[in-house]
Amino acid sequence: MAKNHKHGHEEHCCSHGCSCNDSLTHEHHHGEEESMSWWKPALSLVLLLTGIAMSAMDVAWFNNGWVRLLWYAAAWLPTGCGVLREAVESARGGDIFNEFLLMSVASIGAFAIGEYPEAVAVMTLYCIGEALQDRAVSRARSNIQSLIALRPDHAVIVRGDERITVIPAEVNVGDLVEVKPGERVPIDGTLTENAAAFDTAALTGESEPRVIEQGDEVLAGMIATETTVRLKAVRRVGESAVSRILAMVEEASERKAPTELFIHRFAKIYTPIVVGLAVLVVALPGLYSLVNPSYAYSFGTWLHRALIFLVISCPCALVISIPLSYFAGIGAASRRGILFKGSNYIDAIARVDTVVFDKTGTLTTGQFIVSSVNSLTDEQVAIVAAIERDSPHPIARAIIDSHEPAPADVQDLKSIAGYGLSATVSGQKWLVGTTRLLEHEQVDFPNELKEITGTMVAVAIDGQFAGHIVLSDMPKEDAAHAIDDLNRQGIDTVMLSGDRQALANQVARQLGIGEAYGDLLPQGKVEHIEQIKADGKQVAFVGDGINDAPVLAASDVGIAMGTLGADMAIETADVVIQTDQPSRVAQAVAIGKRTRSIVRQNIAFAIGVKLLFMILGVLGLTNMWQAVFADVGVALICVLNALRLMWRTK
Repeated sequence: MAKNHKHGHEEHCCSHGCSCNDSLTHEHHHGEEESMSWWKPALSLVLLLTGIAMSAMDVAWFNNGWVRLLWYAAAWLPTGCGVLREAVESARGGDIFNEFLLMSVASIGAFAIGEYPEAVAVMTLYCIGEALQDRAVSRARSNIQSLIALRPDHAVIVRGDERITVIPAEVNVGDLVEVKPGERVPIDGTLTENAAAFDTAALTGESEPRVIEQGDEVLAGMIATETTVRLKAVRRVGESAVSRILAMVEEASERKAPTELFIHRFAKIYTPIVVGLAVLVVALPGLYSLVNPSYAYSFGTWLHRALIFLVISCPCALVISIPLSYFAGIGAASRRGILFKGSNYIDAIARVDTVVFDKTGTLTTGQFIVSSVNSLTDEQVAIVAAIERDSPHPIARAIIDSHEPAPADVQDLKSIAGYGLSATVSGQKWLVGTTRLLEHEQVDFPNELKEITGTMVAVAIDGQFAGHIVLSDMPKEDAAHAIDDLNRQGIDTVMLSGDRQALANQVARQLGIGEAYGDLLPQGKVEHIEQIKADGKQVAFVGDGINDAPVLAASDVGIAMGTLGADMAIETADVVIQTDQPSRVAQAVAIGKRTRSIVRQNIAFAIGVKLLFMILGVLGLTNMWQAVFADVGVALICVLNALRLMWRTK
């Protein structure tokens, strides 16, 4: 299911003359007509430049009026027809006064007064700017494939001694479903047997497996990690956790209001005013001549002035420099590993005043390391590593990486699901696991072990507590720098996590994050985002997991970590950090602010110059060459200003 991306794609005329008003249409056009997006404006540009060159060199055969007309008409057709068609179709739909109408009238008017190069340039330069915009903006989002991966293609139903393999849709509420280690749970159900450990990272973002007790609920999408488990189905597959996540993505996307480009809004006001003024330029002197017969009114003279007025008024500088400013901002961001999925997200991120981070995989590495060993000798830790040697669990891998396993003779090794391991080494019984394991084996241990914020492995030898190992999911190298940068920009920071609240608080204090909330499922994260937005904040959420997709969609700007991030998070996000560096978030905000500043400069400059030359044109104090400067010259200056983003954005 593709994300509804109405807010992520601006309404504009593509370089091949189509109006792409939804993501599916845009994806279809660019999938089948990508090659057309460049050859049309390229052909028009080649013919335009060739014609100008032949005129400058005074080529004899080209001086013939009909030859020049046909040449420039041929140059106009590849781009002009698309814009003219868009103006007609918009008018049929009730949207008459827009940039397409103004460019069409100005271009046709330039042809009428014999300024053929200007007529072609109006259309060609516009479509080149749109082609650049289309190239800078990523294609419409494809289907969220990672949700499909979360939905197994089969489920095993247990009926007596019989095991029946069916598709998940055929599992009914009350059916007993069996899931083997390493398999993904196909439906939501309650655990019917002893406590078991599940990898819940895809749904909750937790960095360590979660132990679920008998009778507690197991969600579709979780993975059984250590033992075969049986579940009693409590919901049909269409009502599962995965399906609810997808529904939240769609609903949150629909709550986002569409963002129109400034030029589209501006043209709705600017175009009818300009067209009306051009008509008045011709009509008012004629009316004045009726009341003052001594005034010599020349319809041809005033029509020429009106057409010059229209050529000057064509918003070429705006329709080129604004998309190009965003293109330059997108390009500058791309060189730094930051991918904006649309120019409107640059505007949106510039307005952000609160950045909310997911913890695991976003601010932290998602990989465990041993952070401390308490009351255990190196030899004892080496024996623990030997006991853990054959375990695929990430905690076991971290212990083995930190200490070479001892060449011990490990016997009677038993894995107790959700608790840990027991084994006999040199005649001694070793217990390695959670405090739950020690309680189960009636081993006394210090109460403070329950208050440890990190991931803890307790060790007991022959019924006596021996010590414990603390493991940490370490923050990324630049995580603290990222928070500092955002704080310097006056942006509030918040962290949301599926991990325990105590651990979330610890990481937040370590990095300097203002607020932290733990023990959250996807629904809880969405609720926090909605609450922050209800307080009038502009929110960006940064995440990497499949579970982050609803929050990414609910935020004003969703930012996903690209290298290690889940496909669904990347598809749902508005901005992708391809380098997985949190510090790039602050850079993205800085680029957004600078881009918006450049856009405002171009708008003010272009409108100011055009107003001046339009007044001079009406008074007859300017000619077509000056009109060309007021249009193309201003556009060039604005383009150069936009390109400063590529050169100077830090």
